[in-house]
Parts: sequence; C-alpha cells; structure tokens
Amino acid sequence: MTNSIWKLLSDLATKKGITEIIINSDDIIYIEREGELTRLNVQILEKDIHQFCQEVATQNKMNFDANHPILDGVLPDGSRINIIASEYTYTLPAITIRKYLKGMSNFDHLEGKFNLTDKWIQFFKSLVASKSNILISGGTGVGKTTFLNLLLNEISPTERVVIIEDTKELLFKSANSVRLYTPTLSSHLNNPLSMSALVKNTLRMRPDRIIIGEVRGAEAFDLLQVMNTGHDGSMCTIHANSPSEALMRLENLFLFSGFDVPLKAIRFQMMSAIDYIVQLGKDRESGRVVTHISEVCSMEGDRVVYQDIGVRSDLGARFTGLVPRHFDKLVEAGLPQDFFEKL
Repeated sequence: MTNSIWKLLSDLATKKGITEIIINSDDIIYIEREGELTRLNVQILEKDIHQFCQEVATQNKMNFDANHPILDGVLPDGSRINIIASEYTYTLPAITIRKYLKGMSNFDHLEGKFNLTDKWIQFFKSLVASKSNILISGGTGVGKTTFLNLLLNEISPTERVVIIEDTKELLFKSANSVRLYTPTLSSHLNNPLSMSALVKNTLRMRPDRIIIGEVRGAEAFDLLQVMNTGHDGSMCTIHANSPSEALMRLENLFLFSGFDVPLKAIRFQMMSAIDYIVQLGKDRESGRVVTHISEVCSMEGDRVVYQDIGVRSDLGARFTGLVPRHFDKLVEAGLPQDFFEKL
C-alpha cells in the first residue's frame, strides 16, 4: 500500500512509547507518548485519508459511508481504530488510533509498564490461578485491555475460555478458546446478536472461564448471573475512575438492562459475583499504573463493602497489610503462606 497514512503508521511503528495517533485533518496530526500530545510536522493527502478509511472498513468487513458514519475496528497490527465520517466533522474524517503495546504478552515482559513490583505480580498471578472473578476498572487510555491480556496469559491451556468482544483487541492464543464478536452498526448483518445474547449463549458452550472485553450495557445483568452460577475466574473491564465508581457503574448498567430488581438485590449479586477490582490510572511520571487492588467483601445494610489490599501512593506500590478474606484459596493457588508477613 502506497497510501501516505499507511506509510506514516509504518514509520511510527518503529518508535517506542507511542500510545495514540490522532489525525484531525491532512496537516493536523498528533501522537501521544507518556500521556503528552505532540503535533507532528507532517502532511498527508486528503484523497489518502478517504482511501485509508475505505481500506480499513474492508479489512474489518464493515460499511463506512454517510449511513454508517462510525467505524470501530482493528488494524492489522492489533491497534484499535475509530473513524467518524466527514458528514459529522464538516471537514475530513476524524481518525483515532490506539496502539497495541507489543512485547507485553505476560507479566515477565512488562519492562516497567504499570509500575508493578514483583510482589504485586506474584499476587496477580495467584488471583488468576485461584479463579477469582476480576473486574478491571479505569478511564480512557489507561491500559484496561492490555492489563486484561496480561491476566489472560496466566490461564492454564487446559481450561476452556470463551471471550466476547465488540472489536478484536485481546490477544489470547490458547487452542482451547472460542472468540465471539458483537457486530457493529456498520456491519453487513441484518439482525446482529447483542452482547447480552452472546453472554447467555456462552453458558451452553461448556466454558471454564468467560471473558468480556468491556461491559457497557445490558450484558451487565447476564455477566453477574454468569459469575454467580459457578463460572469462577471470569474477567471483564469497565470504564470507571475508582473502585467505588466501578461498582456504581455496574449497578447502573444492571438497572439499564430493564429488569425490575430491587436495588439491594442487585448489590448483593454484585458482592457475590465479584472478588476483586483492579483499578488502573495514569501517573505523570510513570504513565499507566495500577492504583488499587480492592477486594469486594460483604454487605453492610444495602451497601457493598470492599477493602484495599494494595494501593499506589507517592511511596510507590504497596500492600496495605489487610489480608484477603479467602486467603486460603490464594495459598492453594501458589501464594506463599507468609506472603503478607514479609511486607
């Protein structure tokens, strides 16, 4: 491909640390590196922008035109791309590309990413091995999908894993896995299945674990049913800026599903279903970081109670000294019995 955008992406692929590429017009192009935007001194052809959009649509088997003006897809290198048509920008299509961080297939190849200590990594590995249900929470661009990838690669290849996403982002390569995708509005399907319908169907697929790329709608109801019916080790991400906000957002999504369930009953299901919340954030010095490891504990009245097992402060990543309620499960999964005594 001789298109100037493909050439630009190829050139940028050789540079480390770039997390976002933003194309606002033919000569207004930014990259994000370590949380800061930098404008590039480059110009691309207008015709190449239009051609690029159509090529990306074809690669993702989607329509992209005035009737299908939003394209959420994936580039060949695994990067996520969003394009909104010129009918809604009144200039050229607006393109946003979130780069996939290569070389981070597991916790042993972090190279300082997420600012994790060896003990935090050991604890995360034990969460996966103990089949804890994990909710990964964070705002935009903090690495929720990347972190979920790290956890997925700790799953034993003997387990059957069903993954549900709206766009292909998770790079899990186990032979004993099935990947399901929800078609977007720009797909060619006349009656596409919803995320909720796919989640329900996974129960008939003999899964050991069910993974949802991001919960953002009515599937929250079905996800909690899955986690409460013996499918331990399930994981998903949610858009929220704190553990408490993650629980609040999940509650709201449950309510949006349309089921008439008392609020206390919803919160009890959440408390019963979720074992841990991993909160991600951004730090000006360290970039993407894990800010909290929170264990969902119990109910006090009609309120879900959680405790922080690990937090990140100005002193760095540290454990609080609180021992998880089901510490015995973590020990059975390989965590040393004296793990919290050596802090």
